[in-house]
Amino acid sequence: MGDDSNTLAIMLFSEVLAADQMLRSRLSKVLPKGMEISHFSVLNHLAWREGERSPAQLAETFHVTRGAMTNTLTKLEWAGYVHVRPDWDDARRKMVSISPSGRLARDTAITALTPMINQVVDQLGDEKVRATLPILRELRKQLI
Repeated sequence: MGDDSNTLAIMLFSEVLAADQMLRSRLSKVLPKGMEISHFSVLNHLAWREGERSPAQLAETFHVTRGAMTNTLTKLEWAGYVHVRPDWDDARRKMVSISPSGRLARDTAITALTPMINQVVDQLGDEKVRATLPILRELRKQLI
C-alpha cells in the first residue's frame, strides 16, 4: 500500500470514528433517561426480529463477548424490558424476547431520535444519503 493509499485509509477511518463518536454523543442525549445505546440497540434488534434469541446469538450479532451481552441483558431484564427464560430444548441455554414495556421503551427512544435523525438527513439531502448507504454497508461487511 502506497503513501497515498495509507493516507486515504487513515482519512476514511478517522472520519468514520469521528462520526461514530458524534453520533453516540447525540444519541445519548436524546435517549430516555437511564437507557444506554447498547440497551436501545438490543431492544431495537429484538423488536425487528420479532422472536426469541439466545444471549450467544445476540453477542454474535453485536460483536461483543457473551459476558458483555449478559451484563446488558441483566440490566434490560431488571428494567422489565426483556423476558429471559430457559430454553425448553436445552436447559443450559436461555432465550430472550422483548417485553411489552421494552417495546414501549424502544418506541419512545425512536420517537426521541427521529427529529435528530431527520435533521441530519435533511441537511445532507436524500440523494447523498441514498448514495452513501451502499458504501457504508460495504464498509461494515468488510469489517466483519
